[in-house]
Amino acid sequence: MKIVDIRATTVAVPLEAPLRHSNGAHWGRFVRTIVEVEADNGLVGLGEMGGGGESAEAAFRALLPYLTGHDPFQLEALRFKIANPTASLYNNRTQLLAAVEFACLDLVGQHLGVPVHDLLGGRVRDEVAFASYLFFRYAAEGHEEIRTPDQLVEQARELKRDHGFTVHKLKGGVFPPGYELECYRALAAAFPEDRLRYDPNAVLSMAEGLRFGRAIEDLNNDYLEDPVFGLEGLRQVREQVRVPLATNTVVVNFEQLASNVLRRSADVILLDTTFWGGIRPCVKAAGVCETFQLGVAVHSSGELGIQLATMLHLGAVLPNLGYAADAHYHQLRDDVIEGGKLPYVNGAIAVPSGPGLGVRLDRDKVARYAELYREMGGYPYDRDPGRPGWYAQVPNERFADPDISAEVRT
Repeated sequence: MKIVDIRATTVAVPLEAPLRHSNGAHWGRFVRTIVEVEADNGLVGLGEMGGGGESAEAAFRALLPYLTGHDPFQLEALRFKIANPTASLYNNRTQLLAAVEFACLDLVGQHLGVPVHDLLGGRVRDEVAFASYLFFRYAAEGHEEIRTPDQLVEQARELKRDHGFTVHKLKGGVFPPGYELECYRALAAAFPEDRLRYDPNAVLSMAEGLRFGRAIEDLNNDYLEDPVFGLEGLRQVREQVRVPLATNTVVVNFEQLASNVLRRSADVILLDTTFWGGIRPCVKAAGVCETFQLGVAVHSSGELGIQLATMLHLGAVLPNLGYAADAHYHQLRDDVIEGGKLPYVNGAIAVPSGPGLGVRLDRDKVARYAELYREMGGYPYDRDPGRPGWYAQVPNERFADPDISAEVRT
């Protein structure tokens, strides 16, 4: 089996509402590049990549000369063809490699008639649990803003009722830390039996990170995720706060993982199939974490159904997956895969059992959302449409005003 073509299509799939985060916003839609890798036997493998609201079509087209004639089974050679660790310093290709790896695993699975999790050692669970992933957001058609503690609790209540979540993650760093602490404690009071996690994406100062961490020590926390930036910053918080620390920002490769093993800064590593360059590197990293007793969770970087499938196959094969996974998925209005969005049942999603990734494209929806992308274009992930001229600093001092209800057009 040899690769004969690579096709890339950028889509814009609507979110329920624009989601605010510490470094900007998701402007009411996810812009994703869908990758199709065709083999000489007629099979087509699927991949997916984000990119901060921008298209990556041109970058994938540029890979065709590298990969024409490549055997999808040769995944180690694929890694060096695309992301040679020295050469790719000049053209960061890790996320491109991830999308192509997804597609090659999909091809191999289809060719052999087995699901991807069988290629990774076999599944140890049939479903993967997820957290609710709560955002502050702007209002949109059919969906009210989320800005106050009461609005946040009501959103969590609706998601718990509709999807069965028993773990709630608050994406913070938008409003002043004291206000977000009030919101977080409101969640804890509303759901005393459920577990919590807080993630301000590393924009708190050391003083604020310590203050926030100490103020939640009495709650039912899974972990405090990236309260401050950097391994040394996390280490200082970890030494002074009795809450496990997690990261998805400063342990995203094996060198950083080794540093964290030698000088413990984070207790839980959030593995992202895109950030790490594919599913297989995440499996390898999870093995290192198992050896050194680091916790493991699955990170979300804003997925449609293809990348969600990679997260499910990853979660299926990790014996040391001790935490519910993250997913933006329930924030989407639609998906581009056949059958529509994969359903949550009791807070979990079943691992696909079909050959390869187990999902296929709905061509009509791909065409519809490709046209929507052509109409609307991309957006700057690191800007907030409700705060013209603002940009985040690390640590940040210019938080949004929680008393102001803003409306935006995206």
